[in-house]
Amino acid sequence: MMAALGQQITGALRGSCRRPGFRRGCQASLEQQVQTLRLDSVANQKRFMTTGDYSDYQRAAEEQINAAPALDLNSLQLAKHARAIPVSPSYFSRQSQFNDSYIVLQKLAQSFKNLPRIPTSDVERVNWSSLENIRQMLGEPIRASDYAKCMKLVKDLHAIHPQLKAKSVVDALEFFKHHTQGFTNVAKPIPVDKFGRAVGVGKRKSSVACAWVVEGTGEIIVNGKTLAEAFGRVHDRESAIWALRATDRVDKYNVWAVVEGGGTTGQAEALTLAVAKGLMAHEPALKPALRRAGCVTRDPRKVERKKAGHVKARKSPTWVKR
Repeated sequence: MMAALGQQITGALRGSCRRPGFRRGCQASLEQQVQTLRLDSVANQKRFMTTGDYSDYQRAAEEQINAAPALDLNSLQLAKHARAIPVSPSYFSRQSQFNDSYIVLQKLAQSFKNLPRIPTSDVERVNWSSLENIRQMLGEPIRASDYAKCMKLVKDLHAIHPQLKAKSVVDALEFFKHHTQGFTNVAKPIPVDKFGRAVGVGKRKSSVACAWVVEGTGEIIVNGKTLAEAFGRVHDRESAIWALRATDRVDKYNVWAVVEGGGTTGQAEALTLAVAKGLMAHEPALKPALRRAGCVTRDPRKVERKKAGHVKARKSPTWVKR
């Protein structure tokens, strides 16, 4: 019944419904059709009440279609774009993490461009992350030119006077600092024990030397042997005690050393660094003289490995035309 009633209402609204009592071929007016539907509804109500089947009528009345309330389009918050907008402005174009950091530095440099900068010689020395470190940390193929532009902004912001530097600048620069700061590290002094001994450790190539330096008459023992027995070459003997000879302390200190690994040349040069460290523990004022003599810096050079397809590290096989 409800389906038939819905069809009649739809036809009445369209102006094409025909009811009995109207002349065939004539289209009834909208008011007449609505009046006819109202009379049919009253007749159906009386029929349901006389037959006693009132539950069907109540169910039919509850299932009538009610019009929805009018929508207020001004109160609705509709999205301007149908697609999702990424948080990072470089999501679709470049590497997001590094480029976002670069954009932050640009904004900070523009905001604080009028703040005074201190001279380069007075700026705090900082170890900044290298290009390889940032590539490994972010996992992005960063170009060297982009890294150079970024570090130029970093150093410019770092030169701002410390009392005027904002917290946002400090936080932005913290991202580019290396995890270890070598300029703030302080070397641990070598102590002199109750027996007057100072221990120094030196390395060269594959050799490691440990020397105990104590005030004495110039006696030198290497692996339980005298200096002449431990090193057959004169050049190696001179290298072993070069720290004492450069500071004119050959006859004022005794040295007991244990050397292992590598050959005689590597052992002699490792002993040079070990003796120099022990000597500086007794007399710290000798450090400039020992540095000028080349006894303080560890020599990092090593034998280059042989390459595949080469006779040695660099030498290639002889080229033969035929």
